[in-house]
Amino acid sequence: MADDLLKFVSIEQKMPSKRAAEERLKDFDEVYAEFDPKGAKEQASRCSQCGVPFCHIHCPLGNNIPDWLRLTAEGRVEEAYDVASSTNNMPEICGRICPQDRLCEGNCVIEKDFNSVTIGSVEKYIGDTAWENGWVKPITPAREREQSIGIIGAGPAGLAAAEELRKHGYQVHIYDRHDRAGGLLIYGIPGFKLEKDVVGRRTGRLEQSGITFHLDFEVGREAGLGELRDKHDALLIATGVYRARGLKVPGVGLSNIREALDYLIASNRKGLGDKVPEFENGTLDAKGKDVVVIGGGDTAMDCVRTAVRQGAKSVKCVYRRDRDNMPGSAREVKNAEEEGVEFVWLAGPEAFVGDDKVEGVRAYKMRLGAPDATGRQTPEPVPGSSFTLDCDLAVLALGFEPEDLPALFGAPELRVTRWGTVTVDHTSMMTNLDGVFAAGDIVRGASLVVWAVRDGRDAAGAIHQYLSEEAKAGADASAAA
Repeated sequence: MADDLLKFVSIEQKMPSKRAAEERLKDFDEVYAEFDPKGAKEQASRCSQCGVPFCHIHCPLGNNIPDWLRLTAEGRVEEAYDVASSTNNMPEICGRICPQDRLCEGNCVIEKDFNSVTIGSVEKYIGDTAWENGWVKPITPAREREQSIGIIGAGPAGLAAAEELRKHGYQVHIYDRHDRAGGLLIYGIPGFKLEKDVVGRRTGRLEQSGITFHLDFEVGREAGLGELRDKHDALLIATGVYRARGLKVPGVGLSNIREALDYLIASNRKGLGDKVPEFENGTLDAKGKDVVVIGGGDTAMDCVRTAVRQGAKSVKCVYRRDRDNMPGSAREVKNAEEEGVEFVWLAGPEAFVGDDKVEGVRAYKMRLGAPDATGRQTPEPVPGSSFTLDCDLAVLALGFEPEDLPALFGAPELRVTRWGTVTVDHTSMMTNLDGVFAAGDIVRGASLVVWAVRDGRDAAGAIHQYLSEEAKAGADASAAA
């Protein structure tokens, strides 16, 4: 077996084949192909099986990466999937969308001289192979429990929690305001990073496992938080954060200045075959337009790469720091540049110009000053450096904040932080309301899908402990009576 490993000295890093930029601009299909068995085994064999695997340490889920790389290198892919899925409820999804260059691959011990193992692509291969071979089965709990659990939000945190709770035999109900389950995975992330049938088969398996989805169900409209508390033995709030962070500059009220999520949802809905009026009338269609996206995270990358596929005349990304300090994935930046996106580094928006509609973005050059409390250099405007970019459609990708959940849910008693995130006891993950838990971005703030999965799994464990203790207390009381 030793011959199957430690080949990083003789085999170079290799990604799966990548579609040419001119080809992938014609559609919203995924950019990277899948490894064939030979390629996956070969790349997995580059793992050094080091004594202190930093890839594992820097994975939010604590995935046993060296273990499933070794099994893949030995051709034992079904076992590799068993190991991968023991810590991750959606390995084929995380393999596609995790920023591995900032997490596992970026911390691979062989990265410096030999380039990291292509962990994400192998993870994707393991997951897809499991689906193709029928190894991913519906959940069959060892026993059914009478207690029911309501989960608000069908995004990654809610889906991960639902799966873990269903394994324990609980009756799980998921409530979501959208007409499809998946949350950000369906409506926020473009198909060229995550094709929607990949999400659909995962949510379909949960339905087959006995989990009930209540779609087009908005808490606060169809039912308040109190009504759901009365209906279920425990609740989990896993709504995510979707309210766009604002920008206060002159001209921000002009038409054709849109929030990133509105833009991405419209594009994803069109790709799913829905009728989208704002796309049909051209409001959210970038075709033939000069597009300026403001922001530097992964959402900004999704927006610029969507715009070039819609046939924009030009696409520029304005970011106030430089490339080295950009929060988005370096791999995504490279892909965007290949596809014709122009990055305007060290620039900040000063104003939007135009009469009724936006016609330009006036920006000023920035320089990086003294580090802030986090150690990052603070961007500062350069006096007298203003310049204007032509713009028919401006997209603001400045991050997300929580909605006012106490008001939205009709539950003023629900305690939130000064940032609007739900307050929880970080040991029990329970809110100030007995039996009501919260997890994911609504607690953490806007973050990665992989962190949402981790939080959902942790919340499921906390809910199981809570309900087990409640059941035991009830049994003890009955015995005493």
